[in-house]
Order: sequence, then structure tokens, then C-alpha cells
Amino acid sequence: MAPKSRAPVYVLGVGMTKFIKPRGKVDYTELGYEAGIKALLDAGITYDDVDNGVACFCYGDSTSGQRVFYQFGMTQIPIVNVNNNCSTGSTGLYMGRTLIASGASDCTLVVGWEKMMPGSLGSHWNDRENPIGTTYVMMAQTRGLTKAPGAPQIFGNAGREYMEKYGAKKEDFAEIARINHAHSVNNPYSQFQDVYTLEQILQSPAVHDPLTKLQCCPTSDGGAAAVLVSQGFLDAHPHLKDRAILIAGQALTTDAPSLFSKSAIDLVGREMTQKAAEIALGEAGITARDCQVCELHDCFSANEMCLIDALGLSEPGKAHEFVRSGAITYGPNTKVVVNPSGGLISKGHPLGATGIAQCAELVWHLRGWANNRAVKGTKYALQHNLGLGGAAVVTVYKRPDGQEAKVKSNEEVARVNGVGYNPAVEARGFTEEQADKVRSKRRSEFALTRTLQLMKAAQAKA
Repeated sequence: MAPKSRAPVYVLGVGMTKFIKPRGKVDYTELGYEAGIKALLDAGITYDDVDNGVACFCYGDSTSGQRVFYQFGMTQIPIVNVNNNCSTGSTGLYMGRTLIASGASDCTLVVGWEKMMPGSLGSHWNDRENPIGTTYVMMAQTRGLTKAPGAPQIFGNAGREYMEKYGAKKEDFAEIARINHAHSVNNPYSQFQDVYTLEQILQSPAVHDPLTKLQCCPTSDGGAAAVLVSQGFLDAHPHLKDRAILIAGQALTTDAPSLFSKSAIDLVGREMTQKAAEIALGEAGITARDCQVCELHDCFSANEMCLIDALGLSEPGKAHEFVRSGAITYGPNTKVVVNPSGGLISKGHPLGATGIAQCAELVWHLRGWANNRAVKGTKYALQHNLGLGGAAVVTVYKRPDGQEAKVKSNEEVARVNGVGYNPAVEARGFTEEQADKVRSKRRSEFALTRTLQLMKAAQAKA
């Protein structure tokens, strides 16, 4: 089926917090607020320009989105709360684009965050069916169960199958992690910024063969936000066009019956990724190999291996050879730089923010702002975000002028973005005056009240 023609939708502004270890030091209200204010400042608009809100999170009570958005203003716009597992943030971007492309919105603010618990992911609803319970049963029947956490078992088994079928080695998966850790040193928002040798990664504690600890993404606290706008909005604000990046193609897909084919690779959503890539790339009129930079869902190195294949970056069954050749990192053999941000493995993975943070990274590349990790000749950028259960979102971004990104100096960026520094290479906060400039005139300062300690004190007295 040919991709449907859609009205143009642009990413006008992005912003994010630094991703940090989940230690309960920052609440979700603060994470969402910081990301949202930064995105509004970056877009050069105010919250009064926003006519729809999309809030993205997995762990939190219903209407947490309103709790965050009311801090920007209380303008009575529609606010939708989204939960789609690890693809929650990019699902929010998909919803925002759909609203605008359909004519239901001209300016949508998408904000994602997560305040997580330390340690591996687990279910919070043990009195009912687990949404991915059938995935675990299929894994148990085909590969058996170990004492390792569930997620690394599922993805580690996919890595084992890739080794069995195509000849990949443990060193190939470790090389993926080595590259992502190496990339992270240039991303100021990355949770970890440590460089490791291949041997150190292989010798880190075993989790589920072939995965070791340094090949697994951490849980994280963090927030990210994006402002999406229509062609009409951009035409009405021509002075903002130089920062707008076009969503050239996008698709959200779910699982096919192949999920239960007894293949460990199919069990991690190979076909839904392939379908999403086919639709998004088809809409953009390109192939995956036309992209110079890619942010993909490397929750584990094994998943990145499978995704390089499923997205069409490599020949089928040849992802390990693609990695070995140096094709996914900076150097003389580069084909596409994968996860210049450090990826989930090193940058971190606050579920509701991850997809939007990927978007921010690629927007910075296409603007030419990511000058410390720029990829020569960047014209198209590819994003992939996946959640078991399942949902896959693939997005293609390009500059509206169709040209390659020209790398800008920090001084050039500081002159045009209104915050006085380059947010692609420096993670800073913002002043109260800057926040006041973009918050709605229709607001209540009471929405900024930190209520948790007050509630606990009241409960203690009861």
C-alpha cells in the first residue's frame, strides 16, 4: 500500500533534562517542567501559542500530564496522557503529528518524562494479566527461563538467535556497546560518559549471554519535549523557519502474528519494525541507506544488532559484518552514525522521554548545532523507538530546504536561539525570567506548588 500524503508537520523546538540515575532526587513535575520550558524557548514561542498537549509517561497516576502542563499555563487546551511502554515518547510525537496533519491542531507541545525505580524493570500490577505475558510464555516454551531479569532474557535470546543463524560473535555485540559508550562523551545529557575497551565490556558482569552489564541500558530519571507545528503556523511566523525540521515520514505499527513464530528475533518485534520502516521511509521517498545519522532503540546491544538488520541499514543477516566494518561510527568506513547521543545504553532510558530525546538529538544534527558530534553530509536522519507489547515508531527527519546540514559554531547558535548558549553541546538550566517569558499569561502560580511534602505532613498528623 502506498504511503498516504500528509500535510507538512515540523519540529520547531526541542528541549531535555540531563538523564540521571533514579534516586528520587527530582520529581516528575520538575522533569517535565524543565523539558517543556526549554522546548518553548527553543521554538521561540509561548505556551499561549500551544493548542494541544501530549504528555508521555509510563509510571505515574492518571492525569499526571495535566499536573505538569498546568505549570506552563491553564489555558484549557486538550491534554492527552500517553503510555505505550518504551515507545511512549515517540508515540506522543506520532499523536502530535497526526493532530496537526489532520487539521485538529496548529501547535502541539509533546512532553515526556519518567521517574523510575532503581534496578530492572518490573510489573506493578501483579493481580492481572501481564500485557507481555504471552511473550514470556513463548520465551519459556522455546528458550526456557533463567534467573536473569525478564527484558535481558528476551533480547539476549534474540542475540543468541542472530549468532546461530548468521554467525555473529559475542565480540560483535560488545562492539556495539563500546561504540555507544564512546559516543556518549560528546552528549552533555548522557547519564554515563565513560569510555570502555572491548575487553572491559566483555568482562563486565554477565547478565544473559551474550549480554554483559555494559551492554544493557540503565533505568533513568529524565524529561524531554518537542514543539510540533503546521505549515500555516510556520508561515505565520517566518522568522522561526530557520530552526524548523520537517517530519518527512513517520509510522507507528504493532505486532504481526509472526510475534509467536517461535523465533526469538520475531519475539522482539522484528516485523513491526520492518513495517514501520517501510511506511516511514516510503513516505519520505528514501531508503534507510540514504540516512547519515540514526537514533535507534538499543535497550540492549542485541536489539541494536537486530534493528540494524530490520531497518535495512545492512543487508539481511549481515548486521554483524556491518558493525565490524566500522560502518556505524565515526571514521573512514562510516555508512551511518548510529546513536551519536550514546543511545539508551549510555545516555539512559527514562521510558516516556526516550523517543523525544531521540528526536531532539536528530533535530540538533539537522540544524547543524551538534558540532562536537556532527556527521558530514547530514541530509536525512532516521529514528526508531520500540516498546514490547508492542509498538514501533520509525520517523524520518529532513531540513525543509532539502540541503545538507551546515555545522554552526556555538557562538552562531547562541545568537539565534534566544538562550545564549548551544543546548546541543551544553546542558544548562534556565532563569526565572526566561521561564516567565514563555509561560502563559493565563496561569496560576499555585500550579507550581510542590505538594508531596505537604501531603506527607498532613497524612502524618491524621
